[in-house]
Amino acid sequence: MALWVVLLCTLIALLLGGLYLLGMFRRRRPDEPPLDKGTIPWLGYVLDFRKDSSEFLKRMQRKHGDIFTVLIGGYYFTFVMDPFCFGAITKESRSKLDFRTFASKLVQQVFGYKPIEASHSIIHASSTKHLMGDGLAVMTQATLENFQKLMFFNLSSGEEKRAWQEDSLFQYCYNIVFRAGYLALYGSEPHQGADNKEKAIEQDRIHSNQVFHEFRKYDRLFPRLASAVLPPKEKIEAERLKKLFWSTLAVKKTRRKDNISGWIRDQEQLLAENGVPEYMRDRFMFVLLWASQGNTGPTAFWLLLYLMKHPEAMKAVKDEVDKVSRENGQEMKPGSPPVNITRDMLNQTPLLDSALEETLRLVAAPILVRAVLQDTSLKMSSGTEYTLRKGDRVALFPHVSVQMNPEIHPDPHEFKYDRFINPDGTKKDFYKNGKRLKYFNMPWGAGVSICPGRFFAATEMKLFVFLMLSYYDLELVNREEEIPAIDVSRWGFGTMHPVRDVQFRYRLRF
Repeated sequence: MALWVVLLCTLIALLLGGLYLLGMFRRRRPDEPPLDKGTIPWLGYVLDFRKDSSEFLKRMQRKHGDIFTVLIGGYYFTFVMDPFCFGAITKESRSKLDFRTFASKLVQQVFGYKPIEASHSIIHASSTKHLMGDGLAVMTQATLENFQKLMFFNLSSGEEKRAWQEDSLFQYCYNIVFRAGYLALYGSEPHQGADNKEKAIEQDRIHSNQVFHEFRKYDRLFPRLASAVLPPKEKIEAERLKKLFWSTLAVKKTRRKDNISGWIRDQEQLLAENGVPEYMRDRFMFVLLWASQGNTGPTAFWLLLYLMKHPEAMKAVKDEVDKVSRENGQEMKPGSPPVNITRDMLNQTPLLDSALEETLRLVAAPILVRAVLQDTSLKMSSGTEYTLRKGDRVALFPHVSVQMNPEIHPDPHEFKYDRFINPDGTKKDFYKNGKRLKYFNMPWGAGVSICPGRFFAATEMKLFVFLMLSYYDLELVNREEEIPAIDVSRWGFGTMHPVRDVQFRYRLRF
């Protein structure tokens, strides 16, 4: 009889422990945000969230207001939709709200790289040195040279020069922008003597194209890989691609290249000095490739598509590009040398800047997550104060709460190329409820987790569009083409992709 009692008590304890782990006993405390666990133990709202994160969060906001806690796959996420609270969250000390815990797990899961404590500071120090200020001027020149290497090597002569060429816009933009950035960062094929230079350049074109096509295979798997929902066959393919990139970007191979960027070289060296083994540094090179090139090409696609769909925007931006070129002695004429776009020239394009920022407002949708390491107080703009519970995660989704908010951006679904500038070209301020906002567009994140390569990324995209508008007439094959819907599976991972490509055509202007 005693044995049965022991067994029964053990089973009850196991059952209660299991129910606890499934979140069945979680209750909202008086000072906490509204709690919504859904109907499925442990899973909670994971299916709704993965199906369409944006629609799910809008529904929760309508139901609960600007702050709520939901159960998603065993974790409690508190989503804050009040933009006036964003500063308090993004600037809170790591002892209370830590973004590295979540980021480290994701990087290890997706890229196989196990971050060390110094990884974050190494990336930021190197990015400040090489992707901002004078370092950015060097990177601008290197990227420009690679764009020219990829875009203009096969320009025909005579009557054929003005013939229309047709291509798929997303594929074209992603391919060219990715490859130019890849070559600028990771270096080019070495050569000895002028006779071998063209062979080396041709090898760069072939190699970078091969890298891009493998990268696209991985990129298509990325959202489900990050969410740990890949089926077995695709999981095997993801592992194959990881190993391919660890080999392709191996530090031993990279060191043999010419024109390696200081950004890549310094980070590899600093990791080595911090005791990171070579095989793990190879994996880190893959992290840097995706971080630097995973969003620029898709963003360039959307920007050119919006310009082609809005003739007044295309004319305004193209006129600005021509004016800047002319005033800097770089006007495009028949027989003129290749245009030399400098960092200073790119700083003279407020309309292009605004059009890019408007594009990012529409299609950039990162989710910013912090682990709550200790109970933390958060005061809303309404004056109500809530406690974020230790062990939970707090998250921001600016695409819904800020970027598509009609109170902040009237007609939020429309592309307005000059939305972010005043008539005199100065930057515009934005307000909610009559109060000026600091966070009105957040494609790069914010606070200590803001994208350290954002200035280089913007430069890369602007260079590409500047070149396209300088050299080519552009138009959609079908002028009535509808803007494609976005692929909702990519919510939270940066720039959204279209569900289908769009055909366009281009021809030399001169």
